[in-house]
Amino acid sequence: MLKTKILITGASGTVGFEVLKQLSKKESYHLTIFDKKTKLSLEKLKPFESKIDLIYGDISKNIDLEQIKGIDVVIHLAAIIPPLADELQELAYNVNVLGTQNLIRQLELHSPNAFLMYSSSISVYGDRIKKPYIKVTDKLQPSDGDAYGETKITAEKCVSESNLDWSIFRLAAIMGNHKMSKLMFHQPLNTALEIATPKDTARAFVNGIEKQKQLSKQVFNLGGGESCRISYQHFLERSFAIFGLGKLNFPKHSFADKNFHCGYYADGDNLENIVHFRQDNLEDYFKMEAKKVTFIKKFAASVLKKPIKWFLLKKSEPYEAYKNKNVKQMKHYFN
Repeated sequence: MLKTKILITGASGTVGFEVLKQLSKKESYHLTIFDKKTKLSLEKLKPFESKIDLIYGDISKNIDLEQIKGIDVVIHLAAIIPPLADELQELAYNVNVLGTQNLIRQLELHSPNAFLMYSSSISVYGDRIKKPYIKVTDKLQPSDGDAYGETKITAEKCVSESNLDWSIFRLAAIMGNHKMSKLMFHQPLNTALEIATPKDTARAFVNGIEKQKQLSKQVFNLGGGESCRISYQHFLERSFAIFGLGKLNFPKHSFADKNFHCGYYADGDNLENIVHFRQDNLEDYFKMEAKKVTFIKKFAASVLKKPIKWFLLKKSEPYEAYKNKNVKQMKHYFN
């Protein structure tokens, strides 16, 4: 039997690893993985080495992609994401934009009939506090200073203007293996938040392989749907309770009022109706998170919740701007 040759970039990432796990169970696919060689990628990909063709390299370097030939379907997930994308903007551009251009060039030369599924982001729509319901036809307007959102828009353009067949999925907030960082304070508490789990997100790409005709040359919003919607404040309150951190009692001005992203996908069912990827809802997500927290961890967090919150607050750039009366930064974060 002639197997469909699938290329996955970024397979050691949260969604990419779920894609790899799901695809590795299917006999009809031959998998090639392209990833950056790191301690994490070596550990995560090692168990699959006998089942896949594994190429380590830097996607921003053409020479590292030269082994990629004869591919039928590409699931392109490799990217530098926030907060690193904000801190190292040149790296984000090199990987997210130049890397996508390099991949497209290699595919056009050696896999011209490949179907490319590209992972974009809800960040391309920018701040949607006032208009939380989002459609793919809405204006692309990243929030002020969102270098990551800008790279995604540019990369989308590269994909849609290529000679390949393609589809673009704009991912909502993918929650799972999520770490608390300074970004938690960038998001306004009254943000309309629609999540998707990594497993469901991966399933959209996996099921999309057999739906090329319906997906061809179209852009879709990928989110968990109505059962995965919540306010950001409520989301944090439930998360803090699960982790043993008590109430969400940070000082005023800890969280920004504007200039982030997220919202509800008004047309998210369009993708679901084609690839049927949704299996998890918000309650499933919170149950999965609760299973990760042992009694000892939760007890320790409850005892140390005050210093933990103090440590988290130190990461709040909006709060620092307010404390220091940094007028420029305050205009960025607050109304």
